[in-house]
Amino acid sequence: MKILITGGSGLLGQYLNVHLSKNHKIFTLYNSHIGNCKEYKSAQIDIRDINLLKVIFNQFKPDVVIHTAAFSSVIIPAQISSKEMYDLNVTKTNNIAELCNDYNSKLVFTSTDLVYAGYRGSMLKEDAKLIPLSLYAETKLMAEEKIKQTMNNYIILRTALLFGFGLNHTTNHFKKMFLDLKLGKKVNLFTDQFRTPISLFEAARIIEELINLNLKSEIINFGGLERVSRFELGERLCDMAKLDKNLLVKIKMDDYPDLPKVEDVSMNTEKLQSFGIKQKSLDESIKEIINSPYAALDTRLNI
Repeated sequence: MKILITGGSGLLGQYLNVHLSKNHKIFTLYNSHIGNCKEYKSAQIDIRDINLLKVIFNQFKPDVVIHTAAFSSVIIPAQISSKEMYDLNVTKTNNIAELCNDYNSKLVFTSTDLVYAGYRGSMLKEDAKLIPLSLYAETKLMAEEKIKQTMNNYIILRTALLFGFGLNHTTNHFKKMFLDLKLGKKVNLFTDQFRTPISLFEAARIIEELINLNLKSEIINFGGLERVSRFELGERLCDMAKLDKNLLVKIKMDDYPDLPKVEDVSMNTEKLQSFGIKQKSLDESIKEIINSPYAALDTRLNI
């Protein structure tokens, strides 16, 4: 199968490169950082260049496009305007959907769990109320609508908190938390926001399983099995990696007034499982991460 990946040097993109290249022909796109894209057939491109995208589609003719490229911060960086975020996250997603439609490519789009109303209760199903509280989440929901209006050969994945070790230049809260704990530093963690985190390993593996199925017009909760707060995730990491729980500091979302207050967007993944997908437990996922070769890539880890 020929698979085109946007955001190929991103947090999830680099894991997709590694995993999907084992059984498929991939072409992976990156913008400012190359990451591990240099190890695969790849191209540097700003996906806002629709003419260059057309050339890539015409030459590669992908069976599947996995679209992960986006402005993904819930707090807009000062150098990025809301118009720019809308253009990349909504307009360019629509352009990619149109190209997928033209070339009969399946589109796999990574949306976010943050599209849900965060006050409606826990373990939400796909038909739960949608009230995005950040511009990022709002643009992801708008992109979902554009895709649905443009084509029917799509899988929209409402992606939960991704955790694991970011490769090369990429990083995330989980890696920083682990490194700080290894160095004996205190780590501030929310006790009042709940998610169903999914590891980067699991995410890449399950995406491959989904594209091997004949699925169309599907919106799927793409998260882990367990509802936890950031603090509870830190506790589980300490348990699995034998780190000091006394370094974990409980904080509340009110301590960060500029952060959109999303209390609970934990997701029910029964629909995902209904396609025959078997998910690892949170502890199994953490164990896989801390025992992986990627852990040894950082000289400070010494596991």
